[in-house]
Amino acid sequence: MSLIVEIKTAEGQTIALLTVDAKNFKTGSRGYHGQGKIDYDGKRYQTQVQMVEIGSKGTPSPAKEKDEQESEE
Repeated sequence: MSLIVEIKTAEGQTIALLTVDAKNFKTGSRGYHGQGKIDYDGKRYQTQVQMVEIGSKGTPSPAKEKDEQESEE
């Protein structure tokens, strides 16, 4: 699933639309992420949007737990 993020000026003028896709982050959290380049006021910008679902981080995977235990020893 994808979302469309609209970037506007304070006056309400749309300057860019950015598509963000569903993402499972390495941390275990879920959400959306997208990046792109936009033109605004005669300049180019690289932009990113990240949305993380609060409380979506699950329990660590067994491999991650093992790595954490080994690093504590």
